[in-house]
Amino acid sequence: MTERVDCVVIGAGVVGLACAKWLAEAGREVIVLEASDMIGSETSSRNSEVVHAGIYYPTGSFKAKACVEGKHFLYDYCAERGIPHKRLGKLIVASAESELPRLDALKAQADANGVPDLEYLSPESVRQLEPEVFCVGALLSPSTGIIDSHSLMLAYQGDAEEGGAMIAFNSPVLGGEIRDNGILLAVGGEEPMQLLASTVVNSAGLHAPKLGRSLRGLPPETVPKDYLAKGNYYSLLGKQPFRHLVYPMPVPGGLGVHVTLDMGGQCKFGPDVEWIERIDYDVDPRRADSFYDAVRTYYPGLVDGALVPSYSGIRPKIHGPGEPQPDFLVQGPAAHSVPGLVNLYGIESPGLTASPAIAREVLRQLGMES
Repeated sequence: MTERVDCVVIGAGVVGLACAKWLAEAGREVIVLEASDMIGSETSSRNSEVVHAGIYYPTGSFKAKACVEGKHFLYDYCAERGIPHKRLGKLIVASAESELPRLDALKAQADANGVPDLEYLSPESVRQLEPEVFCVGALLSPSTGIIDSHSLMLAYQGDAEEGGAMIAFNSPVLGGEIRDNGILLAVGGEEPMQLLASTVVNSAGLHAPKLGRSLRGLPPETVPKDYLAKGNYYSLLGKQPFRHLVYPMPVPGGLGVHVTLDMGGQCKFGPDVEWIERIDYDVDPRRADSFYDAVRTYYPGLVDGALVPSYSGIRPKIHGPGEPQPDFLVQGPAAHSVPGLVNLYGIESPGLTASPAIAREVLRQLGMES
């Protein structure tokens, strides 16, 4: 039996829940299909939990605009809803004279992206803020912060449900078909069903390209090839020496092994970039050797044995090693000619920060105003 429904969001991560919130608040009848038994069980719960300022991304890109817009929304939303967060500020450090021109480039990039608050700091000024940090120069980003991502997702979920949305857990989407009268979805789980939806938002994260390929009638050339890049994190034992986030220069595929802090002040280092072939969250203790080398460029006081494996996350990449990093791909009917379908591909960092703007862009591409 096939049930006719209005709007389906596939995936209950932070972006899927944001989409559900904005769609429900716009008057749509929303069902969220989540393959696991909880919200945010993959990328959304395995990241640095940073509210990014919008510094690194190409000027004019959707990623840059969405990050800046999302940052402003999140700080107001967190204050209004009592969501735990801290505007700690972030140091971006140059650990060698050869890296100083890259600070200038990042400052120019930030200014162009609408992030005018970065400040140059001398090594002496950095030591006043963070006595353990070594650098030859730095930028301070005062609008970078941290957030309790699970509390944010619960708030999005609450708003969506208040607007009438329903979340179906343990409901994996197995495939589907584009039809003249809607989008047919085959849903697995204990009670398999078929849903014929007027609108579908594919926010399946790591699985979004595979899901796109499973929709018969969707032009296959519109689905990007997907890659997996694991990021490992290590916790610091003993005294916690930092009050700010501390980032080195960006590296291919990521922002470098940096200092991130959780809401309790626990210091973690990560993530690195480990290209993998399948989903695997195990943290190899042997990778710690490369972490010590990376971290000591700006934290020379790190002692042997102080790093212990913590957790890992996997970035849903749509580019491979050595390839330029593309923009977020929010792909609506204008791109694939399927009415009512929006696919979200390559939503990695800063996806959490950008989640409000991504949701609004989904509504725009569906011909709705947020």
